[in-house]
Parts: sequence; structure tokens; C-alpha cells
Amino acid sequence: MTSNLRISPLLKPLSVLIASTFSTVVFAQGVATEQQLQTVAVDGTRLPLAANLPSTTASLTAAELREQQNIFNPEDVLRNMPNTTIRKRYSGDRNALIGGRSFGTTQAPRGLVLMDGYLISNFLGRFDAPRWNMIAPEEIERVDLLYGPYSAIYPGNSIGTTVVVSTRKPKQFEGAARLAMQSEKFDAYGLSETYTNAQASAQIGAKLANGAWYRLMLNRQDSTGHPMQYYTVNANNAGIFTAPTGARPTTIVSGIQYDIAPTGQKRAIFGANAGAIDHTIQTTGKAAFGYDFSPTLSAEGMLAWWKNDSDNRNNSFLRDANGQTIWSGRVSNNGNAFDIPASAFAPFNRQESHVQAGLTVKTRHQSGWNMSVVASQYRIIEDVQRTANNPDPVAANGGAGTSTLRDGTGFRTFELQSTYSPVQGDWTGGAHYLTFGLHANDYHLAQSTRALTTDWRRGAGDENQFVGGDTRLFALYAQDAWRFAQDWKATIGTRWESWKAYNGNQRFIPGASQAYPERSITALSPKLAVTWEAADDITARLSAGRGTRFATVAELFQGTQSGSSIVLNDPDLRPEKSDAIELMLEKRYRNASLRVSLFQDSIRDTIWSQTNTAVFPSITNVQNVGLVRTRGIELAGDIDNLLINGLNLDGNLALNDSKIIENDNFMASVGKTWVRIPRIRGSVTLSYAPSSSWSVAGSYRYAGRQYNDMLNLDTNPDTYGGLSRVKQLDLRVLFKPVKGLELAGGIDNVMDYRAYQSHPLPGRNLFAEVRYQY
Repeated sequence: MTSNLRISPLLKPLSVLIASTFSTVVFAQGVATEQQLQTVAVDGTRLPLAANLPSTTASLTAAELREQQNIFNPEDVLRNMPNTTIRKRYSGDRNALIGGRSFGTTQAPRGLVLMDGYLISNFLGRFDAPRWNMIAPEEIERVDLLYGPYSAIYPGNSIGTTVVVSTRKPKQFEGAARLAMQSEKFDAYGLSETYTNAQASAQIGAKLANGAWYRLMLNRQDSTGHPMQYYTVNANNAGIFTAPTGARPTTIVSGIQYDIAPTGQKRAIFGANAGAIDHTIQTTGKAAFGYDFSPTLSAEGMLAWWKNDSDNRNNSFLRDANGQTIWSGRVSNNGNAFDIPASAFAPFNRQESHVQAGLTVKTRHQSGWNMSVVASQYRIIEDVQRTANNPDPVAANGGAGTSTLRDGTGFRTFELQSTYSPVQGDWTGGAHYLTFGLHANDYHLAQSTRALTTDWRRGAGDENQFVGGDTRLFALYAQDAWRFAQDWKATIGTRWESWKAYNGNQRFIPGASQAYPERSITALSPKLAVTWEAADDITARLSAGRGTRFATVAELFQGTQSGSSIVLNDPDLRPEKSDAIELMLEKRYRNASLRVSLFQDSIRDTIWSQTNTAVFPSITNVQNVGLVRTRGIELAGDIDNLLINGLNLDGNLALNDSKIIENDNFMASVGKTWVRIPRIRGSVTLSYAPSSSWSVAGSYRYAGRQYNDMLNLDTNPDTYGGLSRVKQLDLRVLFKPVKGLELAGGIDNVMDYRAYQSHPLPGRNLFAEVRYQY
């Protein structure tokens, strides 16, 4: 099928630019080759990435981040990365999801996030974001992004984007403290409120003479988010609101707001509901430690703890003739009548306590064989959400409700890896960098919903729903980076994986129960990349790879209730298989670089919730979409000392064309644009640091047209519930008056541009920061 993306007028000047750029006279002095670049280490940090990776990467250091961006939460570091979306709805959001080249922000299992080699991605649910809470902004030393499934080292969740976060490893006695503040005035649908956020962190660490080191970190934030969702009712296609049936007392109200829904219908909006305004207090504590047994053998580990207490309230727009707030019942406005259920404006609270532990043992020979063992465990000690059945003023005095518990849920990972670094004249001829590895992980989900009949704020209650189950993955992989000729390298790899799902169980009380049968699948994912170092400052690479992403526990086992039966997800749900290819060209100058990537990602059996119209009656559940293909072009570059000393420019631009090619279960979607992938996505950052004592920076990012509906029926995207364009300008000023002290101020979303990822994204935020390091 031919592509409908109309970018040919853009491609012509781009092709001219690319051709002229890569034909420019090269500057050989002071420019690292690809091989040299892979061995560079930032002082005091771990090496962030494995050597000889065949993937395109993007990186930012802590110094660059502090100069360029206002960072309140750790996920903010991804805001301006090439062809990347971070769906952070407000500061303190525990569900900040990643979107990339070929996947949207509701396809969380395609975003792999590692912190110092330990997994913090949460692949338990369909929409669970990485556990960013285990990182404090102050401890980040570097962040690296890898695109696509081109390395055998990473599991199938890397078919989208892999994020590698490195934290600082002390080299002497040192410490730091940071205080950050935000203020946002948010206006929408007649409601105007100011929301403030504060975060404080401190860390101390040392490298001891006996080879040991340690780092202790404590972070606490107190945040309140703007409204996340609203109670709405859509009119029919004729613009008429369906009148409720039956006789009930009716209250004439004012305050109902009317607009147009994303799908084009007239819409009534009654207020911020379902716990829309989140007040969260989060605390993170971490101890990291290590010991060098010898110059070639070391061990390190970490223990992290995170706690969250959140209260979620609502705000009804409705007022009766006396100015009293109306929260539920039958109301009338301008001749339209509506029934508002008591639960529409019900508040909830949530208490969470998570722990993570990790241990790494590795050798560090400059050449020859090295070994490493990495093990980690993530466990939810407590997770209880209590939701009222009645609106805020009634719920304040107790009453019935429900609770959802996930205590004991978690995951474990294990990695055993051996690498061989060649030297001239060895048994490989000095030409083969080898990697062999074994990987294992398991996930356990136990989620219980209980009825709280007396007081929704306390008590255990009786269970009325349960979902749970386990998955396990075992993998073997091998990769050979073979320098088969001068300036040429082939990276050949394969990954064999054996996956198992078991103990799946769902029950409704009263109602049906379902025990899911055990399932096992194996997959082989080959990889190949050929790199040509055409000159000291020009690199070309052609990469091809397959990645296999297996279903999560929730995708497999979390069905819905229909009457007295359970609507199951597809019992034969197949893993996603990505066949990706990329041509990358990179040109490096004395003070600049430019990368161009052409890519295609064909994903068969995309896991998605849709309506199966091929059966009668139709059924909506988690199924496989036959084939989704994404093609695109990326440009990313930087220029240091542009025109004047200290003026630096970083920018990137991506053009994406993502289409549904096959979908037997929902034929009407074939040929439509895949969801949540902008056609155009880019950012540019201009920073000026004339001296080491101060700097100023501005960043602008843009995301173009995208869809939230598989049939692309959301024709009015720039409104609540839609996937809007993003046009955001951020400013930052940084002062360093004395050694170790940093004062910063800034504004995010200067123009207060209203953007949506279904939920409203942040408006204009004022930012202030004080940091001291010694």
C-alpha cells in the first residue's frame, strides 16, 4: 500500500541539505571515530552503554541538562530528545509514559528504561509507566537513548526506545542539596486555580581509601496537579442531548460549559471529576554502594525505597439558584436535562510503598574476557487505592466505597554476561568484539478489588474482584562486532527467548471465575548491522533487526465482566514482532555534528484493545492488530560556539508515517494512521554561556497531527480528550555566583499553549531552583 504522508515538498530541500552536508570537506583533527566515541567515560560515572552497539543513540549529560532545561522530575530529561514524547501530565505524575518512533504513549511495554543497569520499567499493566520515582533529578549524571531492536543485548521491549539512566558514582567525599519550586496558574472551562509544587533533595557520598564507595540520597516532593479529566456528556450527531427517562426532581443549574468533542459532537462539561486534582507527597530514599576488590574486580549495589500519599479531589462547575454547588442528581440547563451519578465526582486516595534492590559484580580487564552478573528485584510492599461512591462533600464524612490492592506485586531480573575485547594478533585476529549472555525475568501481578460498605477511608472489606498471574522469560543471546576490513564493521547478533505465562486467574464475586491455561512461546530474533567509517568524521550504518515483545500479565489476564460472564482477552494473544531497518549517516565537524536516519519499523501482531467486528456479536478486548508499519526520517544535530563563543544550538526533526496495513478483526481501520504518533515531531535548544558563571537557554518543541482513534475520527484534536499539537517554549537562566552554588529560574510553556494527550498537559509554569554541591 502506498503512503499518504505528504512530505515530498519537505524531502526535496532535505535531500539537498543532506547531500551538501555529507559532501563537505572533512575536518580530521580532533574528531573521534565511532570506535573511539564508544570508550569515552564521563569523570566519576559508570560507562553508560555497552561497546559496539549497532543502534542509533542520543545523549545528554548532567551539565548539559542543568544548563538547558528546568528539571523538576527525572522524566523531564527526555523532553527534547529526538523523536520522543514523554507524557507527563503534571509534576508528580506517577504515570509519565514514553512514546517513540513507532509507538504511542499508551504502548508502555515498548519503552525499556534502565537505571545503572537495573530495570525500572513496569511491564505489569498495559499502561504502567516506568518507575521514575526510584530516581531523583539530583543524582542523574547522564541519560542515553537507543532506538530500535538492533542489539541482541536488550530484550524485546527495546523494539521501541531504550532509556539508559546513569547516576553519579563518587570519586571523593562529596555532597549536594537542591530545592526546586513550581507555580502553575491553570485556566480551563471557567475554572482558574494556582497549583504549586516543591521538591527538596540531598545526597552525600564518598570514595574511601580501601576501595569502597557509597552514596546516600533522600528526595521529597509535595505537588498538586491541575485537573486531569472532566465529567462530560456528548450530544448526538444532530446536536441534541438525549433526555433522561423517568420522573425525578430536577435542579436548574448554571455553570455547565459547552464545547466540541474530539469526534465533532457538541459536548457538555460539568466539572473536574474522578479525582481529577491530585495532591501527592512522595519520598524517595536510596543507598548505593560499591567495593573494588582489585583493579579488575568490583561489586556494587543499591537499595531504594519510595513512598507516596496522594489525595484526589474534584471540582463541580454546577451552581443552583442560591449559588450552592451541585454534585449529583438530575439537573437542567438551557433546556437540556442530564442525570449525574453520585460516583461522578467521587474522590479517592492512594497509599503506596515500593522497594527495589540491585546487585552487580563485574570484572574490568582492558582486553580479553570480562564477566558481569546483575540481579534486581522490584516489589510493591503496599499499594491501596480507596475510592468513595459519593461526591466530595458526602465522602468527607465516610460512606461506602471500594478499595484496590496490589500488595506483593513485582518483578525480578537476572543477567549473566561475558564479553571479549580483542587485541592485535589475538585468536580473533584482533577483529572480533564478542558478547554472550543469559537473561531471565519474572513478573507477578495480584490485584484485588474490595467493597467498603461502612467507611471508604478505612478497613479491608470483602473481595468482589481479583486478577492475577505470572509471566517468566528466559533468554540466551550472542553478538559479534567484527571489524572485517579497515573502516568496516559488521555487528551480528541473535537472541533466543523462551516465554511462559501461568497462574492466570480472574474472578468476580458474585459472578464468574476464569482460570487461564498455561502458555509457552519461543522466539528467535536475529540482528545485523554494517558500519562504514568513511572518514574520520563520517560514519554510515545500515542496521536491521527483529525484536519480539511478549504480552504483559494484564494484557493476558485482565478481562471485563459482562452480565454473569467474563469477556476474556484473546486467549491466543501472540507476541509483537518488530522487523526494523535503519540507514544512518553521521557527519562530525570541529564544533558540530549532524545525523540523518531513514527508518522503517514493521510490527506484526501489535497488541491493542479494539473491537473485533469479524465475529457476531462483536467483542471489544485486547487483541492482535495484523501489521502496523512506520516509516520516517530523523535529523539531529548540534553546533557549539555558533557565531560567537558560548552560543550553542541543539536540534532535531522527525517526519513519521505510521499506517495500519493489516487488521482482519477490524477491517475498517486498514489504511488509517496509527494512534499517538505525530506526523512531525522536533525540538530546538539555543543556549548561551559566555562564561562559567552564568548561562541562558531557550527550548522550543513541536508535535504535529496525531490520532487517538483507530478510524481517525477525532477530527477536533486540540481539545480535552483529543491528541493535540504541541507548541511549547521553555526558558531558563542559570547563575553560579560562587563555587558550588547554582541559582536558576525559568518558565516552561511561556505562551501557555494548551495541549492535550487526552488529559490536559501542563500550562505555563514558573520555576525556581537553588542547588549547592561540594
